[in-house]
Amino acid sequence: MSADAPFFEWLCRLGDNTLVLGHRVSEWCGRGPALEEDIALANISLDLIGQTQMWLTLAGEVENAGRSADDLAMLRDAWDFRNALLVEQPNGDFGRTMMRQFLFDHFHLLQLQTLADSADQRVADIAAKAVKEVTYHVERSTEVVIALGDGTEESHSRMQAALDWAWPYVGELFASDAIDVQIAERGIAPLPDTLRVAYDQRVTSALTKATLTVPEGRFAHSGGKSGFRHSEHLGHMLTQMQWLQRAYPGAQW
Repeated sequence: MSADAPFFEWLCRLGDNTLVLGHRVSEWCGRGPALEEDIALANISLDLIGQTQMWLTLAGEVENAGRSADDLAMLRDAWDFRNALLVEQPNGDFGRTMMRQFLFDHFHLLQLQTLADSADQRVADIAAKAVKEVTYHVERSTEVVIALGDGTEESHSRMQAALDWAWPYVGELFASDAIDVQIAERGIAPLPDTLRVAYDQRVTSALTKATLTVPEGRFAHSGGKSGFRHSEHLGHMLTQMQWLQRAYPGAQW
């Protein structure tokens, strides 16, 4: 039994977001459209996995059940993950990958900036470290989205299609539930929905420069927080990500 179930659940949400997105981005390693992009994506993936290590290590301490960050990452099944559905969506073409990254990066940076003032010093310390890396992530993905959106007719068309595809998943990032309320009441983090106005301003500004049109409607997909997963993407991804640990239990590297 968790010593602090709401806090554990909330920490898993943060760790699962970075873990799943980090793995998705790592799938581009050696396959990027240009050497610079390949290296940049690999570095972003490493940043996200490093953040996962910090969040899930703290989650294991809070749970007080003897599970390490590796245990939480490699030995849970898909229905136990609490990541947002946006981050688990398949890479698709480079445009989709960068749009997914762009939309999450701006949320992630806002989230970390508020967590740097958390009443829980452990959370504040992790956020302060991560915000430096994610600031770069935002700069990188925003530059690419603007360049491709306001580029050729082909690149513009692909980026608009990528935005239309990814935008329905954005709303879940800001959906507040009972766990979020408890965490906010303790001063650990603000309610996610309080970040929406700032997010819309930043994202809309960049998308305007990219000559892209934000789709009507805020979101149509949700489910990650509740644990009810109507997406099979995560299960397929975990089959690859967790293969070694499940094939050789207890393996260390």
